[in-house]
Amino acid sequence: MIRIGILAVTERGNMNGRLEQVRGVLDELLGQTPFSVVAFELVPDEPAQIKRILRLWADRDHLEVIFTTGNIRLTPRDHTPEATRELLEKEAPGLAELIRRESFQHNPLAALSRGVAGLRGQTLIVNLPGGPQGVRQALSALLPLLPTAVEQATGREIEMQGAEF
Repeated sequence: MIRIGILAVTERGNMNGRLEQVRGVLDELLGQTPFSVVAFELVPDEPAQIKRILRLWADRDHLEVIFTTGNIRLTPRDHTPEATRELLEKEAPGLAELIRRESFQHNPLAALSRGVAGLRGQTLIVNLPGGPQGVRQALSALLPLLPTAVEQATGREIEMQGAEF
């Protein structure tokens, strides 16, 4: 079992139901896998609050994967990539590039995304887009890679019997 935390970052509360849509996509896609969402939190786009949760989940709870969702655009109020990057010990730029490439095929504005990915200790942290379609596209590209990424990060073998990606 791979334990996942979802950190939804927004400056607009629940974004008029958008957060529920994103949560639904995450539950749908991850529900077909041996991944288990064990933590879900909504925070405002304040770097200190983002870093506090990322630290807790990586350092204390030792989650294998943390996805942030939202606030990775070019706007002055989007701070998620910077907050994430400050905590990473190793970047995994290929994962962020993969997300942008997959998303760009459906929406050219994805090229403006500033999401990052990498490791803090043995926890993989990945910034996902904020909308349901962007999350679906990103996860569709990432899910087949996650077991190997977690194996490499943790040094333990991941059992993936019956997993469909």
